[in-house]
Amino acid sequence: MKNLKIVSLTACIAWVLSLILFTSCSNDDSASVYTGAPVIESVMPSGYNADGSVKPLVPVTVGDPKNYYVIHGKGLLTTQKIYFNDYDTYFRPTFVTDTDIIVLIDENTPYANASNQLKVVTNSGTAVFDFMVAPPVPTFSGFNFINCAEGDEVIIKGKYFLNPKVTLAKTETLPEVPVTIVSSTLEQIVVKIPANANYRNLAVTNISGTAVSKEAIGTALYDDKLYGAQWGGPWAGKGVDFDYNKDSYQGEKSWKWEFGAWDGGNWGFDIDMSKYKAFRIAVKGTKNGQVNFNLNGGANYVIPVTTSWVYMEIPLDKLGSPTSVWMVTFQESNNDGGNTVLFDDLGFVLK
Repeated sequence: MKNLKIVSLTACIAWVLSLILFTSCSNDDSASVYTGAPVIESVMPSGYNADGSVKPLVPVTVGDPKNYYVIHGKGLLTTQKIYFNDYDTYFRPTFVTDTDIIVLIDENTPYANASNQLKVVTNSGTAVFDFMVAPPVPTFSGFNFINCAEGDEVIIKGKYFLNPKVTLAKTETLPEVPVTIVSSTLEQIVVKIPANANYRNLAVTNISGTAVSKEAIGTALYDDKLYGAQWGGPWAGKGVDFDYNKDSYQGEKSWKWEFGAWDGGNWGFDIDMSKYKAFRIAVKGTKNGQVNFNLNGGANYVIPVTTSWVYMEIPLDKLGSPTSVWMVTFQESNNDGGNTVLFDDLGFVLK
């Protein structure tokens, strides 16, 4: 709390200095009083960057929610209302002079299908200024199908996809590659996968930043369906549903398994592990518990199960550091009569 007070005090000093600077540098004669309709000449960021440096008082036409800005102009002293994208925005009258206003852009300010205008209403009229409120940095909740091929249409899900750009994400050795967008909304994008996309992550960029998928293309064992299993199944011969559509971690479906006490199962694969460093999985149960997991019949790794989705990445050195995977095994191990467990986003994490 003490640190918070210090930061707030420092920020307030910066705002006051901003007001003094622009009031003193105004082209208007300080002895005269402007009596015409209000005018907005510029908008500038105010306060501090994340690294502690003072934000430069440079005019901008795009603002970020939850940040302070200086509205600079004339005839602003009698300001009654401020609107960003027609959203009524709170301001402190003590942060208003005839030439400057310091105001926080509200985090609830609309950014899509908006007017892209700043309006300041005073006793003498309304000033309008072209100004865009940026969306938050996009979030990337998943894409389907992860094991896709050139020409496939894939659905990306997340948030804040305003005027998005989609690419195969840049790596240490490969440049980013543009990906064709078929359609998009604020929470979903349909793209067409380009050539040579295997083992590449997808990235979505808007005006505020970039989000990259956790999963790389072609690295899934289960993603709305089971991939590459050559043999196997549950030991009890029942209780497995690969098409459960009532709940999922990502995509539309999850793998539902109604375990009896100490029930389990094996699936056979043929996977070269030279590209991978970890096994990934998302798990959720009807009740808290645990599931034993191993690769190739090696030492068990205990996966904790809770009643909420939990995503985890298990380093391969915790699973015997296999150079190939030919068998995957799960076994319910609550020791209390069994559990119903949902699995999703099974696969491997690239080095």
